[in-house]
Amino acid sequence: MKITLDSKSLLLGFFGAAIMFTAISFKNSQDQTGGRYRTEVNATNMVVIVDSETGNYIIAPEIKDIGKVQWVKGEFNKTFDTAIDNKKEPK
Repeated sequence: MKITLDSKSLLLGFFGAAIMFTAISFKNSQDQTGGRYRTEVNATNMVVIVDSETGNYIIAPEIKDIGKVQWVKGEFNKTFDTAIDNKKEPK
């Protein structure tokens, strides 16, 4: 069986492939990072979770022992206005 390709078929194939790649490469226009809660974990395993609608946050200091995490609650605007860090008081 002999296969021959003429320039018209070859050009039409490349054009079709280009249209398919273009159609697949478009992304949804909605914000993909949207969400109410944002979480950050730093190098010392400190966890911060922020509610982006209310500004409330909770912080877990460095996690040393599993099951012994003491969460610190706060409100961003109150902490920012008073400029006082609301670290957990030692008992």
